[in-house]
Amino acid sequence: MSARPSTADPGQTIDITGEVCPMTFVRTKLRLERLQPGEILSVRLRGEEPLRNVPKAASDEGHVILGIVTDGNDHIVTIRRR
Repeated sequence: MSARPSTADPGQTIDITGEVCPMTFVRTKLRLERLQPGEILSVRLRGEEPLRNVPKAASDEGHVILGIVTDGNDHIVTIRRR
């Protein structure tokens, strides 16, 4: 996967590297719901399944994926709340 850097500054961060699907998106969704529209969430995750599912599920709910970058064994997904 190619890294797409994000220039957006996340207002909130969440580390779900210890979670497994479907809890990865459940935790992400709960955090997104606490944000105001337009605010940005940075999600640190680990594994191929969360990397596929979290951005897709967030996008399906209308949120905007601003970028995905690789950080060692983890990925950081930056999401703007709709």
